[in-house]
Amino acid sequence: MATYSHHHEPLYQVHQIPMSRPFVWLGRGWQDLIHHPMASLAWGALVSGLGALILAYGRHPYFIAAMASGFLLIGPVITAGLCELSRRRDSGEKTESFEDSLTPLRHNRKSLVEFAQILLLISLIWFTVSASILFFTLGDIAPAVTTTVWGDVMMRLSAPQLLLYIGSGAVLALMVFVLSVVTVPMIVDRHVDASTAMRTSLKVSLRDAPAMMVWAALVTGLVVVGFATGLIAMVVIFPLLGHATWQAYRDLVY
Repeated sequence: MATYSHHHEPLYQVHQIPMSRPFVWLGRGWQDLIHHPMASLAWGALVSGLGALILAYGRHPYFIAAMASGFLLIGPVITAGLCELSRRRDSGEKTESFEDSLTPLRHNRKSLVEFAQILLLISLIWFTVSASILFFTLGDIAPAVTTTVWGDVMMRLSAPQLLLYIGSGAVLALMVFVLSVVTVPMIVDRHVDASTAMRTSLKVSLRDAPAMMVWAALVTGLVVVGFATGLIAMVVIFPLLGHATWQAYRDLVY
């Protein structure tokens, strides 16, 4: 349900939920995955393949930052496909193939691209800021590419450099999470512009902060498991999280 301001801008109301609710989202997301196994796992395989590129070039912070930025650009598009599958199941629409999940790319292309561009801009700004901090505090941004591309960058980073990289990455991840909790499913379902969906996500994150902390921890933990298994488990984990994101949106926004 939406109300309208004097400027005719939709203001979507959000529910307050218990901290345990994210576990329900995962359960319902699993049911969606089982209902659309081939299409869902196809998205997971695609993400795992792209993630393999990060691991292949993950020996230097420059490569990691570049690939992470690329993931932020394509991530919303991939999640949109999974949300579309869940939306079709909720509405009783027939879903026959992977091609059905591509509908948002045709109907909501402008909003999805706008959202991806905003996330990419955030990542580039934060990478520039963190690199500047490293340069002005430590006199260097990172080990030379030539000395780390065939070696272990973790052995060459100093403790302050490592802490700054981890800290800057955590802040970036938090910013992206807060702005994307319900953004993609809201675009898919209500065809709103990216800024409206992102403001709703921010509202959800502020109002349901305890539950969002649990949700963020679950997402982080599952992603860590995915990478710890060499991205094999990510074939299942990514579609599970994508479907669960739809379930979160259905609970949080009305």
